[in-house]
Amino acid sequence: MEYHNPVLLSESVDGLNIKSDGIYVDVTFGGGGHSKEILNRLGKHGKLFAFDQDQDAQKNAIDDERFVLILENFRFIKRFLRFYGVKKVDGVLADLGVSSHQFDEAERGFSTRFDTDLDMRMNQNDTLSAYKIINHYAEEQLSSVLFNYGELRNARAMAKMIANARLDKKIKTSFELKEVLQSFLPKAKEHKILAQIFQAIRIEVNQELEVLKEFLEQIPELLNDDGRLSVISYHSLEDRLVKRFIRNGQFEGEPEKDFYGNFEVPLKKVGKLIVPTREEIKQNNRARSAKLRIATKV
Repeated sequence: MEYHNPVLLSESVDGLNIKSDGIYVDVTFGGGGHSKEILNRLGKHGKLFAFDQDQDAQKNAIDDERFVLILENFRFIKRFLRFYGVKKVDGVLADLGVSSHQFDEAERGFSTRFDTDLDMRMNQNDTLSAYKIINHYAEEQLSSVLFNYGELRNARAMAKMIANARLDKKIKTSFELKEVLQSFLPKAKEHKILAQIFQAIRIEVNQELEVLKEFLEQIPELLNDDGRLSVISYHSLEDRLVKRFIRNGQFEGEPEKDFYGNFEVPLKKVGKLIVPTREEIKQNNRARSAKLRIATKV
């Protein structure tokens, strides 16, 4: 099964500052690229746990006694690690977003390239799909999804167009949705706007921002002192949450200051924001929007 080349592979794993006998977690296993690199750097007493809610990832499980694959959403990281008797870890890596495999499997419905059923579920056992959002969400709800998650200025008009079109017949496929919204897709910007529409629906289907928040909030308690967090994000909505949490220990507002005007936060950023080289982008187009942030537990 073809999975993508891991983005920012050495940079993200370098960021974990791996100890040979440490315990590490790769919360977005996918094709196992980052996991294999972590295992390469671990000694025989090290341990790696990996999470992936997509059943397809099971086919890539690594045959190594130091490795455990957990087929669950990483929002439950603490709960499932506890099941294995693990309360603290030395590092956590997350490569957010959709894998190339998910984009390339037409029937999953993630890509704008294929005419396929509206799906977009990362976990195929979930009940909420793109079809349900497009055909059953109230117009106001739809508008909110497109505006907040796709950052589309025409969100309200698009939602109205969808709501009117589905009165005649259900919108079942990606190309039917494209047809309904054709008037919002000028030739020069068609690909960009479609990508924003699909991103918005996908984020809602998979509750991606809520999942990310829940995950980040568990990190300070989970990491050992000097433990590392390494996160690769692909759009500004994700990156903003990661940046704010590392800086402030919360997603909104500023943390409370003490009498001396200082505030304590659980994480401290390591180095500067890392983006892929031109060479990597040339070899792997998926890397073009990637941003890597690294933090340590203080």
